[in-house]
Amino acid sequence: MDEVAFLLRPRDGGWVIDGTVGMGGHAEALLERSGPEVRLLGIDADPEALQLAGARLARFGDRARLVHASFANLGDVAAAHGLAEARAVLVDLGISSWQLEASGRGFAFSRDEPLDMRLDPTAGETAAALLNRLPEVELARLLHEYGEERFARRIARSILTRRPLATTGDLVAAVRAAVPRAAWPRRLHVATRTFQAVRMAVNDEPGALRRVLEDGPQLLARGGRLGVIAFHSGEDRMVKQTFRRLEAAGFAALEPSPLEPGDDEVRANPRARSAKLRVLERLP
Repeated sequence: MDEVAFLLRPRDGGWVIDGTVGMGGHAEALLERSGPEVRLLGIDADPEALQLAGARLARFGDRARLVHASFANLGDVAAAHGLAEARAVLVDLGISSWQLEASGRGFAFSRDEPLDMRLDPTAGETAAALLNRLPEVELARLLHEYGEERFARRIARSILTRRPLATTGDLVAAVRAAVPRAAWPRRLHVATRTFQAVRMAVNDEPGALRRVLEDGPQLLARGGRLGVIAFHSGEDRMVKQTFRRLEAAGFAALEPSPLEPGDDEVRANPRARSAKLRVLERLP
């Protein structure tokens, strides 16, 4: 949060867009550490998270404006709210601890919940519907591509034999039955990569990232900055490649390597350990 606030807060007035406002942590820090002329447009696909963010940011009054939408539609949302340009844009990929622990939508394997996994529970196909519909080859592909799961084919086959799946417990059982016990990872739950892959597929997270990497840089004012926090190596690679390509079109990455959390931050919040922050600036 400190790095985000330091690198992305405008030094004078203008708009900041938080494309994944969540419960408002980054948004609060950006508003606190900016002048009163800075305003924030907070976007999130999760309506329940937006309610929590609204309560947290209420003290900022009309400096904070919240919108229920996906960051995949960043350009359209900005245009609808009269924003021709922004001083900063932030996208924090993945899901929040609140969504893992309290949403009840099946993001976590630690409790038995309905297999939903939609960031926006009002739209789209649930994880259960996806897992019960896809053919084995397509299941194996998404587990390998999005989860980097070495036992993708075996897990896909196990899922097929156990259909219909309805809860997180059903999916965990399918993974455990497919992966040899000797191959279970020491630091991660054996189903971690599978849950990640299914969540990314349900919400088309790679597609949303591609769209925001197209629209975000074009929304920046001169000297404006785009920050992306990625937790998945494939997503970070996409951000890195896009930033490199834009360096020939009036942009520059602030650092050649991503910023990563320090030891103190990881101790306080172990889920931050894989976070990578990259920042792109539109040159004056």
